[in-house]
Amino acid sequence: MTGFISASRAALCGTLLLLAACGSGQDGKPAAATASAAPPPAASPAIQKIYATTCSNCHGRPGTGAPQTGDIQAWAPRMAQGREIVLNHIINGYKGMPPMGMCMQCSEDDFVAVAEYMSGAKLQ
Repeated sequence: MTGFISASRAALCGTLLLLAACGSGQDGKPAAATASAAPPPAASPAIQKIYATTCSNCHGRPGTGAPQTGDIQAWAPRMAQGREIVLNHIINGYKGMPPMGMCMQCSEDDFVAVAEYMSGAKLQ
């Protein structure tokens, strides 16, 4: 029974940490959904699984401060920074973004594919 309680506590702490990591907008206020949202482009099942199990916790929930999936206006300035800077922010964390987006098993190619999926834009 003790193992179950420890596992449950660990899962709860992990969930709370993930949600806390989402942070708030640049001005300290929660980000609002915008009218520029578009459905994300098609992605492989593997990328969709990564998104669903990690990224969507913040990028799929309005009010977290994270740019929302399909929000072209929010993603445009980020993607315009280029592959090197976007990868640096994903891997090392940036503002409210946790390091590696809480996807410790993801490769750089996975991160690029998920960023392109969420933004609807290609990284150069």
